[in-house]
Amino acid sequence: MSFERVAVLGVGKVGFLAASLLREAGFTVTGFDLRTPSRPAPFEVRTADITSRATLTSELVGVEAVLSCLPYHLNRDVAVAAHALGVHYFDLTEDVATTQAIVDMSATSAGLMAPQCGLAPGFVCIVAASQAARFDTCRSIRMRVGALPQHPTGLLGYAFNWSPEGVVNEYLNDCEVIEEGVRKWVSSMEWHETLYVLGTQLEAFTTSGGLGTMCETYLGKVDNLDYKTMRYPGHMRLMNFFFHELLMRQRRELAGEILTHAKPPVEDDVVYIHVASEGLVDGHLRRHEFVRAYYPREAAGLRNTAIAWTTAASVAAVIELVCSGVLPQSGLLRQEDIPFDAFMATATGRLFAQPIPT
Repeated sequence: MSFERVAVLGVGKVGFLAASLLREAGFTVTGFDLRTPSRPAPFEVRTADITSRATLTSELVGVEAVLSCLPYHLNRDVAVAAHALGVHYFDLTEDVATTQAIVDMSATSAGLMAPQCGLAPGFVCIVAASQAARFDTCRSIRMRVGALPQHPTGLLGYAFNWSPEGVVNEYLNDCEVIEEGVRKWVSSMEWHETLYVLGTQLEAFTTSGGLGTMCETYLGKVDNLDYKTMRYPGHMRLMNFFFHELLMRQRRELAGEILTHAKPPVEDDVVYIHVASEGLVDGHLRRHEFVRAYYPREAAGLRNTAIAWTTAASVAAVIELVCSGVLPQSGLLRQEDIPFDAFMATATGRLFAQPIPT
């Protein structure tokens, strides 16, 4: 291995699983959290004030890579600490401003700075880039992801299996797109469309952050590029009413509390993915699609929700590729630069290819 010692910050559902997968892959893992996990961990766990930059810098001495599974607003300080120590940095954020700060740090980093290594941005960007590479000329890339309850109830048809803070952020922040060759920002919860994934009718609409760095990468190469979140029909209209007509956009923290109280997490979730690209091959118009429904499954000896294992497995696979030397060892890692076949060949990447019973 080019490195062995990995620190995982935040050992909630996703962090705990990511740490467990990395340990299974042969890494020496140390988890850090504000409190001790409620379940026995197969890796060392230390309690520390990981919200303090000074504490982070002292605790991370001796590790070779850092994975942050913390809320997005804490990631900048983690990245600063990793940058100062010259170690590899990975996170799961979808926050645009946080990512831009990390991109700026990467210009002078001794280690690799790899933000946005989760599901979206993350895995879907890898899928989309692999599709685009198959065309002589690519005219559009459309990325759609939905993390939903299998058995929805009520008009919202939703459950907060992901961070409510992150969901509110995605619903309210502006979204970057390429439209007819022009890179621009559009409002979230717009551009409504209807689509089907394996026979299930869903709606899709713009949300922030899912494209990662792809607009910069594909500007001038692809005419149309966008990311949308998928939900059960009717969700977008109700959320627009909640945030804009009731002015909950002005009270984000309270909005997250209300929504989580009304729609708590469920164990039986599903992650829908619909990535489609169109372009020319030898002068003929072609379309490539990657359409999947991922369900809860066992990984690292644990039964995990679909959103937890798809997120944790994605970042673990990227860390494996960096360690093996397939990916760069310094600077910035863009998700669209990760080879799809190499990703799927890793121990954790193979989870995305194995059939999963519903």
